[in-house]
Amino acid sequence: YVRVSKENDRLLHSIKAQKEYYAKLLGDNPMMEFIGIYSDSGITGVNTKKRDEFKRMIEDALDGKIDVIYVKSVSRFARNTVDTLQYTRQLKAVGVEVYFEKENISSLSDEGELMLTLLASVAQAEAESTSQNVKWSRQKSFEQGDPQTRTRLFGYDWVDDKLTVNPAEALIVKMIFQMYLDNKSTGAISKWLNEIGCKTIRGASFDAQAVNYILKNITYTGNMLLGKTRIANPLTKKRERNYNSDFPSYYIQDSHEAIIDMATYQLVQEKMEEHNIARQNGKMRYSDTNVFYHKIKCGFCGYY
Repeated sequence: YVRVSKENDRLLHSIKAQKEYYAKLLGDNPMMEFIGIYSDSGITGVNTKKRDEFKRMIEDALDGKIDVIYVKSVSRFARNTVDTLQYTRQLKAVGVEVYFEKENISSLSDEGELMLTLLASVAQAEAESTSQNVKWSRQKSFEQGDPQTRTRLFGYDWVDDKLTVNPAEALIVKMIFQMYLDNKSTGAISKWLNEIGCKTIRGASFDAQAVNYILKNITYTGNMLLGKTRIANPLTKKRERNYNSDFPSYYIQDSHEAIIDMATYQLVQEKMEEHNIARQNGKMRYSDTNVFYHKIKCGFCGYY
């Protein structure tokens, strides 16, 4: 099994060299029947979620197709202590050996698990340290007003590392904000967008969630809020809303041309908050066709 964590020429050469090395080492050994090489390129080792070849290898081993798995080092097998021990134990239970060449460790040996625990812990610590370094780098970039990524945003294009208004999409954004202020629901707005053939930046149809994202995005006011999300656990890589002070958010004012003025944006946020509170209290039923929507409410039950 071979793996590299990033897709670039140097690492692709490295994985090619690994494949050639093991093909010769095992293919020329008359005492072994060489089944083949399982390879994951450009994929982190902190978990197995996207490591399709790794998972296929484990399945083949459990199905009796493999007796021994060769891997360059513990860190190539996994950078997560739990995963390393879980899979080696699972394979050991069916008599499959994992041999870590660099450390000269066999998972079937008496001292194998102890050594694997120690070395897997080191590999995990290195992964966590790398994550902290990346976090620090992102924070310094945010402090300088650089969002780092150049993700496309509906209504804008990236031109020379600067958000530039896309006139056609900007007109749609303005209409979305106005329709919401005119008491159109996000569902009704998304339906209208799909009827006129408008697509998201990924080429998909609009839904209420996509409209909601546009309405809440302060970037349309010509300002940026950086650090809105964070990766709390470097092992799971799951991204979540940033409510933690150890990785602060940064508000960059007048960073690009605005599509929506701040007053309109604030009105929309206030209205969305009113809707959220009403829904939580069970006192609101949204209607786009009722002319009395949000204008008259029952004095007894509080329903609009």
